[in-house]
Parts: sequence; structure tokens; C-alpha cells
Amino acid sequence: MLAQKDVTATIAVKDLGPAGKFYGDTLGLKKVDSQDGGAITYQSGNSKIFVYTSDFAGTNQATAMTWVVGNNDLETIVRSLKSKGVAFEHYDMPGIARDGDIHIAGEMKAAWFKDPDGNILSLVTG
Repeated sequence: MLAQKDVTATIAVKDLGPAGKFYGDTLGLKKVDSQDGGAITYQSGNSKIFVYTSDFAGTNQATAMTWVVGNNDLETIVRSLKSKGVAFEHYDMPGIARDGDIHIAGEMKAAWFKDPDGNILSLVTG
């Protein structure tokens, strides 16, 4: 029933001002819609990200959104985001090594960072 339908990631934020700068300027996502100061929709590849204001922003303690960026682009993207002030998270997980900001589990590599409200976002190689 839903297998052929598009899906939109939904991210709660406390304030659209800093969130808009982060998602639009820092991450470079294209703003495609806004709703009376309460929400902004961004385009990322063929996906959409709906960013809206909520008192519950940043309370999720798990990864909220992941970009599959491919093995060749991960390190470049991490360096680019770091140069824009993004701080990467470091997690200790069994069987996973870390090289700088990149976690490595066999062929899979990943990096995690947070938006201004503490929502956990990630980049993975696939």
C-alpha cells in the first residue's frame, strides 16, 4: 500500500530562525515551501524534509534522519560540515572503530551530528 509512495522526514525544532540557517545555509538544503512562520520544507535529493516548531524539539535520543552519501563522499562532506562549524558526535559501540569523526563497522562508515535543537542526524556510506 505505501511502498510506492514518497515519504518526508519530519524534524521538530524550537525556533525556525536558527533551524533555517542550519538546514538552509550550513547543510545547503533548498527551501521549497514555508507555512506562516511555523514550518519550512526543504528538498534533499528526491526527498523532502519538513521542519516545524514544537515544544518537544530535540527530545529524541535516537537518530532522526540519515543521508546515504556513498563511500567516496563521506569524508568530503564531514570536512565541509566541520568547516561550517558542525560538531560531530562520537559514540562507543561494540565492534565499531572510529577514525576521527567517522565510525567504521566493516564496509559501513557513518558520522553523526546534531542540529541546533539536538536532533541527531547521520551520514552513512550505505
